[in-house]
This record gives sequence, C-alpha cells and structure tokens, in this order.
Amino acid sequence: MIDENPCLVKAGPMCTRDTNAIELPPDTALQLDLHDANSSSSATHVFQHMMLLPSLPRTFDRDTVLNISIIFLAIVVVAVQVFSINTGISRGWSPEEIAYRVPIDNWRSYNDILNMAPIQTKAVTSATVYTIGDIIAQRSEGVQMGELDRSRIARSLTAGLIGHGPLSHVWYQISEDWFDNVLHWTEWWSFVPKVVIDQTLWGPFWNNTYIVMLGIMQFQKPSQIWGDIKRTTIPLIVSGLKLWPLAHCVTYGLVPIENRLLWVDMVEIVWVTILATQASASTVEHPSNAQEELKAGGQFR
Repeated sequence: MIDENPCLVKAGPMCTRDTNAIELPPDTALQLDLHDANSSSSATHVFQHMMLLPSLPRTFDRDTVLNISIIFLAIVVVAVQVFSINTGISRGWSPEEIAYRVPIDNWRSYNDILNMAPIQTKAVTSATVYTIGDIIAQRSEGVQMGELDRSRIARSLTAGLIGHGPLSHVWYQISEDWFDNVLHWTEWWSFVPKVVIDQTLWGPFWNNTYIVMLGIMQFQKPSQIWGDIKRTTIPLIVSGLKLWPLAHCVTYGLVPIENRLLWVDMVEIVWVTILATQASASTVEHPSNAQEELKAGGQFR
C-alpha cells in the first residue's frame, strides 16, 4: 500500500513516498543540502519580512489617501464656489453664456470682497498661493503624494496668511502713496523707480521675514536663523532678478493697486514651479528639506 502523503522536505538525493523512489540530479541534491543547512535562519528571516511587509503599504496608503482627500476636498469647495450660479438668473443661458458670465461674475465678487475686507482677502489669497506653491515644489522634488510634508505645507500656509498677504497690502499702499503724494511722480515712467525700490527694499525685507517666520515655526535658535539669513540673502536677490524686474513692470505699470497682490501671486505659482523643477533636475547638490523650503518660499513677493 502506497502512502498518500508526499514527503515535504527531504535533504538528500532521494525523495520517497514509501515504495516509489525519485532520483534527483546531483546538482539539485547539492542545492537542497545547502538549503537544508540554512533552513532555520532563512525561515526566520522570511517570517520576519512577511510580518513587516503588510504594515508598510497600509501606512503609505493611509497617508496617500489622506493627502489626496484634503486636496480633492479643497478643489471641490473652490469649484462649488466658482461655478455656483443662481438658477433663476441663469435660466435659459446657453453654455457659451455660462462660460462667459461665470468668470466675470466671480471676478466682480472677488473685487467686492476685496473692497470690503482688503487685508483679510489678500491674506487668504497669499495663504492659498503659498500652499499650492509648496505642494508643487515638493512634488517637483520627487516627493510622492503619501510622503508630502504636511507640517511644511502648514508653515507655508501660515507664512502667506499672517505674513505675505498683510505685509504686501501695506507695502503697495506705502509705495503708491510715496510716489504719488510725496514725490508726485505720476508720469508714465514712474513704474521704473517703483520696480527698483521693490527689488532693493521690499524683496530682501520679505525674504528675510520669511526666513525668520520659518525659523520661529521650526523652533530654531536665533543663531541658526541669523545664519540662514546671511547665507540666503544674496542668492535669493540674484535669483529673483531673473524674473521679478520684468514681472513688476506689469505690477507697477498696468495692474491697479488693489489687484497687484493677486497678479504677483499668479506669477509666483509659475516661478516656484520653475525653481522646484530645476532643483529636482540638479544632480550636483542635494539640499536639505529646510534649504528647499527657504528656496521655494523665499521667491515669493
């Protein structure tokens, strides 16, 4: 009678059920002997890896789902606000009329809110732009959705909300009042000295303010913050000269004072994307996250 249970592991040249024998080639038998000699330690290592692997995807998937959900929710909220149409007013509109009227109505609504609460509106505008810019910068650096540094994004949002938005409002008001009411430079060429002053005063001031805000939010020592200021001030000014003089010819020459921050924020989105893409393509240096954060945020004006 033949045993129906096959042998599971047999180190040797023969593997038998009971009466039947199967001969294995010598090299195969040798491999089995070596495997059997290390079977105890190998089994332990395999078991350990099997215990670790299931937890990693769950962690990654949880962060990925969370980050995507936050971004998706924000997009939905914005889309609902942008495309909300009074059904009574829009009744009978063609798709072309809707496409034409929706941007105009939203632009008017934005300016109405801007006139009622200029500082708060500009603060929210800059916070939104800084958040988008930091996400773009991290993604361009090769960071996956599940690996996005949410604390870094929160710092950028805070810097835009309590720093860039309110301070930009004050700066544009002071600049306009100084040139128009003190110097009385109202000719068409007056935008040129405004651009020069912006690059020499406001630009370095905001870059260093941003560095100080980051340092405070990261609980850095004053000496470390001062070191970051000394190390980044000149490079940020030089880097900004590649774009901002030309962009500010439009800022001070064509855009009304109340909409200048919005225009600058739109340029900043493109600018930080270009900077982050260039940084991710560089294989010579690999800056730390803090340095990348300074480089991305320090380009905002």
